[in-house]
This record gives sequence, structure tokens and C-alpha cells, in this order.
Amino acid sequence: MRVLYWVQRFWPHIGGVEVHSAQFVRAIRERGFELTVLTSPGDLDLPAADSFEGIPMHRLRFEAALSSGDPARIVSVRRRITALRRELGPHLVHLHLTDPSVFFHLITRHERPCPTLLSLRVMLEGDLDRNESVLSKALSAAEWITANSAAVLTALHAQRPETAGRSSVIHNALDPSGLSPPPLDFSPPTLLLLGRLVRDKGFDLALRALADVIRRHPATRMIVAGDGPARPELESLIAELGLGERVEFRGWVEPERVPALINETTLVIMPSRWPEAFGLVALQAAQQARPVVAARVGGLPEVVADGESGVLFERENHAELARAIVRLLDEPRLATRLGETGRRLAGERFSWTQHLDAYAELYRRLGGRWG
Repeated sequence: MRVLYWVQRFWPHIGGVEVHSAQFVRAIRERGFELTVLTSPGDLDLPAADSFEGIPMHRLRFEAALSSGDPARIVSVRRRITALRRELGPHLVHLHLTDPSVFFHLITRHERPCPTLLSLRVMLEGDLDRNESVLSKALSAAEWITANSAAVLTALHAQRPETAGRSSVIHNALDPSGLSPPPLDFSPPTLLLLGRLVRDKGFDLALRALADVIRRHPATRMIVAGDGPARPELESLIAELGLGERVEFRGWVEPERVPALINETTLVIMPSRWPEAFGLVALQAAQQARPVVAARVGGLPEVVADGESGVLFERENHAELARAIVRLLDEPRLATRLGETGRRLAGERFSWTQHLDAYAELYRRLGGRWG
């Protein structure tokens, strides 16, 4: 069965969706599916035609064409997608709804028509009740919709109740690294922030919380892994709070090195402002038996079981975040228990094998009649 796997960003870009997608296409190919990746180079200088571990990959500048407003550029992208559809003859399009490229899917989907599986990886807001919007049209055109958390699916059903009969939750999952987690080290306590440095991630809240934490645990340090436009603001805040050498910026960390990085730490902090659809960092932390302190937003409470595998706090409340961190540093046995429980729950609730099984079943059910 031929599947056109359409996603906003893919290797060598790094992020939650990109890490999952790279693992997914490798693993689902082993289930007997023939995949072709369609993506965008973003702002990188990357070849239009490429491959990822033998999987064909095509990169088109969707966003640049749309933002230019140039009809010729838009038509050029459309023609290239039309040619790809004709050449590939897919039995299924697996579309990840995260970016404007869905417009090009809609205007080319009648070329070699086949079912569309639409995967939601963001919390949907806005004009879903407007039938003429691109987002609304994409939801209406999909034969099936998956959400990576119950929070995402609930938000969808609240705004578009007619999708309830053709949608389901398939929780995110990641193939465990196989790297054994060492015992939690409290000498000194090390806190980890991992992700893109943007305001929505709330890393500034964690820095303000750190200033409170060190009053009780003076040796506490923090690692910030990732990069992005908010870094100068975070560096200024560190200076303002007098944190100095307490905070270490690691920059981008290659996906295969993330488990080892997590193993260096005592707690993983997720202070998100924006409702995370799922929270892959929380899952990666749990797989390495690290307790997570996370904001009570979006799908994070589905990954971080409050009082079982971590602690939740109210969004934007850095004082409550500080108290949660202090509690776990005050009670190492509690922190250890939460981490161990998180590792067990990660295997039970977010099994990589079950994740692949669920998608393979959908692929066969939706695309099988086109084979």
C-alpha cells in the first residue's frame, strides 16, 4: 500500500513532531507500507528531492508560495503536487494538520483521489464553525481524524460535533531508547527545560521559580536545552534574577542524545503557557524515570499523572511551580517513586507497538479498498 505522508517539517528539522515522524515512518515501513514523505524545507537550504533512510522525500516551499501572494508561485507548487500524486498514485494520504500547506492538499486532492487520514497534533481554536475556512474544509474532507490526546479530540468535538463518528484518539508514543535510567541524583539537584525557546513554552516562569527554589536548595542548577527567538530575553532574565552560572544553555540536542541528557537530570520541568496537545518531552522524561513538573494545560495531564508520575501546577503561577519543585527536592523518595511510576505508565499507556498497531489498522481500513 502506497502512503503519501504529508507533514509540515521533517528531518533534519528537530522538534516533537519531527522526532516522532522520523521514528514513525521507519517503523511503519517495516509493517509493509510504502511511504513517500511530502514536507517543506522551512528556512533551510535543502534539496527538493531527497531520501530518509531509503524513504523518498519531497520538499516544497508551501509557506513561501502562500505568503508571497504570487499566483505563479502558488500554481507552480500546485503543479508539482499534482505531478507527484499522478506519479505515486497513493492509496492513502496521511495529512498532519499543523500548517498552511493543507490548502495545497485541498486543491489537489481530486487528482488521483484516495482517502485522507488527518492527524491533529495541535489544540484547535478559531473559525471551525466557518465552513468556508481552509481548516474547516480539511476537517470535512477527511475520511478519518486522529487526535494525539483526548484534550485535542474533546476540543474538536465541541466545535465540530459531526466529526465524532469518524475520529479517535491515538496517543503519541516514542520508541524507548533502551538506555537504562540511573537513580535520581540530588547532589546537586538538576532541573531540565527542553524545547524550542519561545514564549509559549513558559521557560521564563521556570527561571523565576528557580530563583525561589535556590533559597531552599542553594545548589540547584538548571539546564536549558533548545534554541529559538526567546533566548536573549531568557538570558536577560537570568541576569536580572542573579542566577548567573546556575543556568546552562546547551542549545539544540540531537534526538538520539535526548535520553542521555534526561538521565543527567533530577526533574524535568514543562511550564507551558500554550495548551500542549500532548507533550512528548513529558513522555521522554517518563521513559527515563524522571518525574515531571508540568502546567495543567492541554494534553499534559494525560501524560503527567498528578501525584503518580509527577506534579501539575496552574499555568502562569511560578510560585506554585517553585513549591512543587521544592517539595520533590525535599522528599527524594517521593520523587524517585513518581519517576518509577512514570516509567511504568509510559510503557502501559503509551506503548510504541500499540501506537503502530493502531495506525497500521487505520491505514489498511482506509486505504485497502484502493489497493
